[in-house]
Amino acid sequence: MQSAPKEDANWTVARAKARLWEVIERAQAAPQTITRNGRPSLVVVSAEEWQRKTVRKGTLEEFLLESPLRGAELDLEPQRDEPRDLPL
Repeated sequence: MQSAPKEDANWTVARAKARLWEVIERAQAAPQTITRNGRPSLVVVSAEEWQRKTVRKGTLEEFLLESPLRGAELDLEPQRDEPRDLPL
């Protein structure tokens, strides 16, 4: 069984503006990248995907307690270097 050809998920600003409804529809299935001047400028994702990616996964305390660096002997003293002369 042959799969359907994968549709392009990259859009120029002009094409995305002209076909916004299609960008929104496709974003329900996969992220859509909009480029400006040939460079990626933004990504459109579904609200469900955004919520899934931005949900908090525990507290800062839990993160620090589970860190592989916990108990490591780190030198956390601030550096006392002199300021550099920078040409203005």
